[in-house]
Amino acid sequence: MSNDILLVLAFYALVTSVTPGPNNLMLLASGVNFGFTRTLPHLAGISIGFGVMVFGVGLGFAELFTAFPPLYTVVRVVGALYLIWLAWQIATAPAPSDGGTRGRPLGFFGAAAFQWVNPKAWVMAVGASANYLPAEAHIAQVAIVALIYALVNAPSVALWALFGTAVRRWLRKPRNRRVFNVLMAILLLATLYPMLTAQLG
Repeated sequence: MSNDILLVLAFYALVTSVTPGPNNLMLLASGVNFGFTRTLPHLAGISIGFGVMVFGVGLGFAELFTAFPPLYTVVRVVGALYLIWLAWQIATAPAPSDGGTRGRPLGFFGAAAFQWVNPKAWVMAVGASANYLPAEAHIAQVAIVALIYALVNAPSVALWALFGTAVRRWLRKPRNRRVFNVLMAILLLATLYPMLTAQLG
């Protein structure tokens, strides 16, 4: 693989990673509610989980959708249900001064697992594999693409968690925090439309 292809891949990874989507909205909300340090496992789960997904897609895992088309429908439905549950968790998360203990950040494994039922993540992974891997890619080439994507993805999505942490002090009042959480939940639910209509190509 040439350096030019790897550079274009890195740019593709940056654009697709930093733009709004379910992962980034969840990181923004987590940064506001829990701070950057407690959000790190969530962040790591996204980047590593997605890197593993890109690696699997590069090895041909996405061919399962071609062989069994209903499987992609199952992924969409499960992803939608999981996203609705996450939106509810965000909307009902108690503010720190509420004295609630229910609220806690999404962990590493939960974030990593979400990538596998996130239709947007599948579209991104298939796009990276189809556009930047040769037809007969070796496992080393697949690993390079997955590693580059994960390395670019991490700081890109971290910006959303950092922004949430930065605005946290303006949302100290329980009422403001609740309004913010409900708004984030609504925006998260709004991502269901492009998720459910996304095509693997």
